[in-house]
Amino acid sequence: MLEQVAEGVLVHQSELLRNNAVVVQGRAGVLLVDPGTTGDELACLANDLRESGRPVVAGFSTHPDWDHVLWHGGFGDAPRYGTAGCAAFLGELLATEDWRARVAEGLPPEIAEETPLDLFGLITGLPAGTARIPWDGPEVRIVEHPAHAQGHAALLVGESGVLIAGDMLSDVLVPFPDLGAEDPIGDYLDGLRLLDGVAADVEVVIPGHGSVGGAGEVRARIDQDLAYVLALRDGRTPDDPRIGPLATFGRDWLPDVCEWQLRQLAEKRGGTPG
Repeated sequence: MLEQVAEGVLVHQSELLRNNAVVVQGRAGVLLVDPGTTGDELACLANDLRESGRPVVAGFSTHPDWDHVLWHGGFGDAPRYGTAGCAAFLGELLATEDWRARVAEGLPPEIAEETPLDLFGLITGLPAGTARIPWDGPEVRIVEHPAHAQGHAALLVGESGVLIAGDMLSDVLVPFPDLGAEDPIGDYLDGLRLLDGVAADVEVVIPGHGSVGGAGEVRARIDQDLAYVLALRDGRTPDDPRIGPLATFGRDWLPDVCEWQLRQLAEKRGGTPG
């Protein structure tokens, strides 16, 4: 079910991973950002949009992770955009003969059979340096940064002050630096710095996963992510409620993710976690 979170901006949240598909109302239709994740959820979203008279005129994927590059035939054949880096990553993946098997390996087993891949990853890369989504709607600024994944970007909807953060600033998921990058911690710090640079214009923050936050939360979430990433940098287990005993999401697996991140970063440094 679509829920309005700001003037002209609605959210449809998936069940298992709490993914937020974002709908931005334009003049002739909507911009659809990161729809997911199961076939039933995508069909429900397509039905909600159709019944409310909101045709999809453009799509956008904030980054190339599997749960952000899905699509459904009910959305129509609108152009689906992403950054040049996002599209390049997906193009290389889709060019491999076994891409379906590779993607399937990363799907949560609970929904692996329910996640449609027929329209997976068909993203048109915007030219490098593109500052805004090319569509007939409110200005949507692209804030591209190197944190989390190749070609990752946040979107800032100017008229409503909504920050669509991609896989950052979540209240339930810890930061996931791209550990395959040359400098994953530096990249993540750069991404947080860029998000902090637009925070003054933000009234609502929508993470890729988790709860929508108000204006007073965006910098608190930036600070929380910053503290987590700095602890990883220093080889320390972060003191973070998202991996604590009172966590409401991922309590059984997020602490293991944190320990894995510390081990991977220690190996990059040629040492052991502190």
